[in-house]
Amino acid sequence: MDGQFVLYIGREGLKTAFLLAAPVLVVTLVVGFLTAMLQAVTSIRDMTLGLVLKLASVGVTLLICGGWMLQVASNFTREIFQHMQAIGR
Repeated sequence: MDGQFVLYIGREGLKTAFLLAAPVLVVTLVVGFLTAMLQAVTSIRDMTLGLVLKLASVGVTLLICGGWMLQVASNFTREIFQHMQAIGR
């Protein structure tokens, strides 16, 4: 196992983590921004409104993208175990 292989595994791990986190983070960012704009326009000062909408949007995002996220994580785990098996030979 050389330095290039370690860098490859680290790069793939970071890429996988970003891919898994991106849908939830983007949806939460958009919902938070829209909620803040709505509260600013209507002068609603209820802090729980933003929290409830963000939680609901995270739940819906996980329901929609959960299968894809599980597939990406499984593929990465399978690849890691294949590399471990190749190193052990």
